[in-house]
Amino acid sequence: MQTARAVPAATVVNLRDLGGIALGRDRRLRQGILLRSGQLSDFDAESDMAVAALGIRTVVDLRTADERQWAPDRLPPGARLFVADVLGDNPGVAPARIRALLGDPDGAASVLGDGKAEELFAQTYRKMVLSPGAAAAYRAFLETAADPRARPVLFHCATGKDRTGWAAALLLLMAGASREVVRAEFLAVNPAVRGAFGPGVQRFLEAGGDPDIASAIIEVRPRYLEAALDAMDEKWGGLDGYLHKALRLPPAVVERLRADLAVPA
Repeated sequence: MQTARAVPAATVVNLRDLGGIALGRDRRLRQGILLRSGQLSDFDAESDMAVAALGIRTVVDLRTADERQWAPDRLPPGARLFVADVLGDNPGVAPARIRALLGDPDGAASVLGDGKAEELFAQTYRKMVLSPGAAAAYRAFLETAADPRARPVLFHCATGKDRTGWAAALLLLMAGASREVVRAEFLAVNPAVRGAFGPGVQRFLEAGGDPDIASAIIEVRPRYLEAALDAMDEKWGGLDGYLHKALRLPPAVVERLRADLAVPA
């Protein structure tokens, strides 16, 4: 099943153009307007001229204030920064602490051992759907993505897998993609993320860290996405209810984004 195109980049982790993903009914996602990635703290325009040439107008940072302070973005030429902090009302949750957990095998074991790692991440995905703060962040992100003047838009969190993964899922669902297509794109980032975390995971394991914990926190798993989708369905009856009741997106924004995303295959 087709997933987003990886964009070669030397200094940006997990950079992907969502354009080209098949949406059904001979439609596909428009290319070159919505890109996802990990954080831009190491971006170097001189080393990554191809990235600079993408013409990014807006970078949407989904990270917490602490993450932004520790590793501030380096913006592509001409881009503006827009902050949409998904976990601002609960900054201690796992996606914002992956690097810290990998640096502390004993602490990771106490918090995430005995199978708790996957459960904690699944619950975090529910929070990303149910939390008012997260809803405000995703509303701001979608309003930005719907503005033609803001595109191309690059959106990211730390490694581009959890907060970014749900953001990408929302865009695809709004554009008419099936949940199977959404799931395929959600899981497709795993090789890039494993590569990005490879050295840290190796140090974690050499220090006695649990490999099950490492895999649960650096990968995305089907259960994580299903936890978010289930929360959306249970609380709001599906995507439309979530967009209108939780995110409170104006109908005009929803219609404009849907119309702009899908183009003939």
